[in-house]
Parts: sequence; C-alpha cells; structure tokens
Amino acid sequence: MSNDKQPQCVDFAGCSLQGIRSENQDAFIIKQPTNQDELVYKGIVACIADGVSCSQQGQQASHTATSQFIMDYYATPISWSVQSSVHSLLKSLNAWLFSQGKDQLQHNGMITTLSAVVIKSNTAHLFHIGDSRIYLYREQTLTQLTRDHLRHNRSQHNYLTRALGMDEHIEVDYQTLDLRQEDLLLLTTDGSHGFLSANEIKKALNEKTSLETISRTLCQTALKNGSQDNASCVVLRILNLPNKSLLEHQQQLLNRQPLPVLKTGQTVDGFQVIKTLHESSRSHVYLVTDTANGALRTLKAPSMNHLDDQQALLYFANEYWIASQLNSPRLMKMYPSPKDTKFLYQISEFIDGMTLRQWMYDHPMPPLDSVRKILDELVRALRVLQRANMVHRDLKPENIMLTKHHEVKIIDFGTVDAQGLREAQPFQTSDVPLGSINYTAPEYINTGQSTILSDLFSIGVIGYEMLCGALPYKTPTSQNIQSARRAKWQYRSIQNDRSDIPLWVDLALQKATAPNPKQRHQALGDFITDITIPNERLINNPRNTPLLRRNPILVWKILTFVSVLIAVLEGLLLLAPSPLYH
Repeated sequence: MSNDKQPQCVDFAGCSLQGIRSENQDAFIIKQPTNQDELVYKGIVACIADGVSCSQQGQQASHTATSQFIMDYYATPISWSVQSSVHSLLKSLNAWLFSQGKDQLQHNGMITTLSAVVIKSNTAHLFHIGDSRIYLYREQTLTQLTRDHLRHNRSQHNYLTRALGMDEHIEVDYQTLDLRQEDLLLLTTDGSHGFLSANEIKKALNEKTSLETISRTLCQTALKNGSQDNASCVVLRILNLPNKSLLEHQQQLLNRQPLPVLKTGQTVDGFQVIKTLHESSRSHVYLVTDTANGALRTLKAPSMNHLDDQQALLYFANEYWIASQLNSPRLMKMYPSPKDTKFLYQISEFIDGMTLRQWMYDHPMPPLDSVRKILDELVRALRVLQRANMVHRDLKPENIMLTKHHEVKIIDFGTVDAQGLREAQPFQTSDVPLGSINYTAPEYINTGQSTILSDLFSIGVIGYEMLCGALPYKTPTSQNIQSARRAKWQYRSIQNDRSDIPLWVDLALQKATAPNPKQRHQALGDFITDITIPNERLINNPRNTPLLRRNPILVWKILTFVSVLIAVLEGLLLLAPSPLYH
C-alpha cells in the first residue's frame, strides 16, 4: 500500500565562493534520488560542511565528510530509521577522521563542521555538529533551527566545542521538523551567516527568482559585507509533499496535549461545542460548529483515563491516517485538525442519523428485505476496505450509522488493520482482539490474525441479530478473552426465533458465520446473493438436508424398528410375573 499521493518534489540549489582565502574549505552535496525506492525509504539529503581554517587538512575533511555522508546514508538498510542510519554512519565517519588526524599536531587534524537535512515524506530530519547552521523560512518568518557549538573568550575569538574528527567520541544534535508546502530550508557556513543580517537573509529568500540566484546572492552579500572566510549556502524549497505516513501522524498527534472535557458553548481552535454526543471511559465525542464556515462537525478526544495507555493512543492516532487512505460515501469522512493546535483530538463529518443499534431497538422484528438492503450496503463499504488491504476488526451495530436518507456509514477506524502496515510495523500488532467479542471471528479471538472473511463473520452476526434480536452463538457475557477462546461455536438456527425466515436464508447466515473461515463465503458478494436468491447447492448439501428428504426409506426403517422395539418391550412387561404381596 503506497502512501504517496503525488511524487515528492523539492527544488534546490547551492553556492560556495572561495573569497579571499587561498582555498575553499567548504563543501556541500545535495541528492534527490531518481530511484523510487530510495526516494520513499531514504528520502532527499542535503549536507554542508566547513573544514577548520587553522588546519591544512580542512578541505579534505569537509569534502570527505559530505561525500561519505551521502554515500554511506544510502547504503544503510531501508529497514533502519533515519536517525539510526545517520548516527551509525557519523560514528564511523568521526572515528575515521579522528584516526587520520591524531598523529598530526592538535591544530592540524581532519576536523570539520557538518549540518545535514534528510527529507523523508513530510518530515525533515536535522543533524548538526559545529557552527554551520540550518534555518527555516516559513510565512515570512526566519528561524534558526540549530545552535552553534562555540565558546567565546575574552579576546572575542570563537572556538569550536564540537566538530567531526575533533574527539574520539561524538555528540550530534538531532531534531525533526514537520514540513509544509513552500517551506524554505537554508544551510550555511559561518563565512556566510556570520556576515548577513536576518533582514538580508529574509530579503534574499523572499525574492521571486531561482534558488540558484538566491544562494549566489547570499554568498556574494556576505563577502561584500567583509567576510574573510569561504562563503557557502544551500537552499531547498518544498514544492509539494506526499500524504503523511502513519508514523508521522502518530508522532505529530502523540506530541500534543490532552484535551480537557468540554462543555456546551466552549470553543477550541475555532470549533464551538453545541452538545455532547457520547461519553465513555475511552473517549468524549461532541457535536461542534466550525466557526470559520458554520459547518457541523464531530470532535472526538481520548478520555483522560486512557492517557497512560500508549497502545490505545496509537490506535486513536491511526484513525485519521486510515481514513485519509479511503474515499467512499459509505465510510465516515475525517478532516485534518488545525496544524498549529496544541491538543489531541480528531474532526470528522457529522452524520445526522442513528446508530444501527438504535435502529434495532426501534425495529425489533424487521422485514427481511429491510435487513437485506442494510447488509448489502455494509458489504459495499467492506469492499472499499478490502481494496485497500484493510480489515476493520470491530464491526458492530454501535460502529454503523444510518442517516436520515437511509444511507449506511461505517465509523470508528481505530482498530483497522492495514496489511502493508502490519508488515512494516509488526511491533504494533496485537494477539488480543480489539473489537467486541460478540461480533469477533473465532480465528481473530484465538490467534490475533484477521482477514476480510473475519469482517464477513461480523456482518453475518449483525444480520442475524437484526432479524431476531439474538446472537447465532452463545458467547461470553464479558469481554474475557480466555473465556471466549473456550467457547463452543454451535450455530443456533434463526428459525427458533423467526419461523418466517426461510431455511435458505438461515443457511446463508450459518455459512457466513461459520467458525472455520474456509467454510464461509469466500467472496463478499456471494453472501448477499445467498440471502437474496436461494442457493440450491447450499440447500441440497447433505449436512443441511433433513434425513427424511435425503433417505426416506432409511427413516421409515428406523421408525419401524423403533416401533417394533417398543412393542416388544411392552409385551415383555405384560408377560412379567406380578409382584407378590404379603
């Protein structure tokens, strides 16, 4: 499953001017892979370095650092995180630079600064050591993202306290940045930023010209302002971004503060509470108005009771990302929360209607045709998940809405399992069922593994319950998993409660809810067909045909034998001597 809405595109350029120095000890490299796998799994890399000016090996140090950084980073396994990859290669690079310079005079080692940006999906990973810098220019605001590793003495000279190759051990600053379209990232050496004011940098970055012109202007201005050093800079512009990855959504949301319980009339980030729709130990749901456009929305926030439950928060964070991968009128639509919000919550469409549970209360013995129409819509919604290699895992009447226009919508995507994510993030899978036990397929209860046929089982149980108000299997009254795993899956004919339901419909429901997934309908559409048109093969299956119809002669033989046996027993009783009385 790909999470790329469109190819990631970053415009970039750089400039390095020697100035009055005898050689240029600055270096920079930018790489935007053409290989799609490298672009998705490793990202785009830009790095800049400044060899220490007092060393004769400064140029070699900076050139080695930048070239090896790029080469080694793309050689790390794609399974490694960006942070692990970079820290590993920098440790090795620092050890090599230090070993090359340790036999030299202390001031003549292979020492260099390094600032690097790795742009992967919607996130910029920043690594920094020394006094080169990384800036962010966003919405007319210039922000220095790195801090200089310098010490100032009384003679106004600056000394590096950290750099590559300076010490046997290395300490690199690391941070991440959530990117936005049109962001500008600027990497500079001290020969540039040391002789540029913030206004001069902003003025250059604000020019509607090429990035190559901007980078050259910045370097030339620094030299014009009196820089005695090499002047170098790299500029990157974010043109467009793919959809956020699940990990990015999780990180972004989980860094936010919990939202306190809201009251009617209160406003958060422009959403005004009209009323509380639902309160539980897991979450609070409110009907809100978007004050910007007057639209009705639903705001959902995790309960304060679950703030220490990391797994529950992860599933909460998954919901919007899952919904963003799906597009169907039969699935609840979710909207991004404001980018600058401090609070953890989600915004979704307001569905004007009732839950399927409420509909079942209002229609205790509905006609078969009404139930059939709802099940057909549920299967259509399920097909959308199936095409995305997803399994809902918590289909139940409470998670299904019926609108006033008789539309069916599935809500609550917190438990959805995406196949691609399961392969990439096995540590997030759970062998404990996440849904309601009464609607959960046996294989999911027993093994923690689920497929689209597990969701079909849930729909079959829901259809059965809609028709007669009971469940097809005797299930535990509690959500105790061990008790559920000991359950005896013995189907109870729906005709016990609804004699008007045809046998062939009962058999279709029995097949959909078979304990063994191999015995269920193997295609979702087959289930709808079987509750609409009698399936002769199903009806004529020997397991489903009464013995009288399968072998009437055998039945009559058995009845005759039983009748004769009863007659013989009665005769023996008559011939038996009467008891003696004294």
